Amino acid sequence: MTLSEITTRTLEVPGATLAYDLRPGRSSEATALFLTASPMAAAGFVTMASHFTDRTVVTYDPRGSERSQLAEPTIPPTPEEHADDVHRIIEEMGGAPVDVFASSGGAVNALALVARNPEDVRTLVAHEPPLPTLLPDREATLAVVRAVNETYRRSGWGAGMAHFIAVVSHRGEFGPEFAQQPAPDPAMFGLPTEDDGSRTDPLLGLALVGSIGYEPDFEALRKASTRIVMAAGLESEGELAHRSATAAARRLGADPVIFPSNHGGFLGGEYGQMGEPDAFASKLRDVLGDG
Repeated sequence: MTLSEITTRTLEVPGATLAYDLRPGRSSEATALFLTASPMAAAGFVTMASHFTDRTVVTYDPRGSERSQLAEPTIPPTPEEHADDVHRIIEEMGGAPVDVFASSGGAVNALALVARNPEDVRTLVAHEPPLPTLLPDREATLAVVRAVNETYRRSGWGAGMAHFIAVVSHRGEFGPEFAQQPAPDPAMFGLPTEDDGSRTDPLLGLALVGSIGYEPDFEALRKASTRIVMAAGLESEGELAHRSATAAARRLGADPVIFPSNHGGFLGGEYGQMGEPDAFASKLRDVLGDG
């Protein structure tokens, strides 16, 4: 698939201007596939989209990320706002129902989408949504996430990202003392130690505040016509997002489906991260029923 075959569109929605991309598939009969994460933008799905050229693939930049602009850039969007954005894109492209692969914060938003508009989605594969509200160490985990945001607010992007990495890579429950521990030195991760003064990072400044306290509407999800598959990475067992996927799956009466690699297993070098995209795409195709 060449760049010239990708159509980029913009959509005005309340409080934001969204950018989204359409990659036409070989078959007009196949169900379109919406690939989404948050705050990671469409650029993170270039490799994964290349594995699904048989069907139309839709990607987008969530409000506040890369090409999608917020009218009020300091106000964190909520999962419900993100869900409404995806709903409007699906309406605009006239493609409902679609299949959705959603990872990380995108999976949180996709659960909100299905609870509100189940007719939009045939199958949702929700990969490692960070949902501290579902965990037995809920209060300690929420305190840890707040501590990451406080580090960012106090010391800037490098310090905040170092703290974030330490938290998301932690395996097992968080004790009550974890939030009081000092943030690691950003230089340990090759991150900048200086503070550039900005505080509108899509992850540290917006997503952590806007979505980390979200709790899915499981009653609505259980009633939805959408087939919901919770997914988790083989290599990320014990981490916050993996534990969240497991907890959500059990609330839906199932176990999570295990995908290759880790939290970013679908990445093929995007944003400097490498998962196992070939194996990941094959697993996704099987789960969607295309294998």
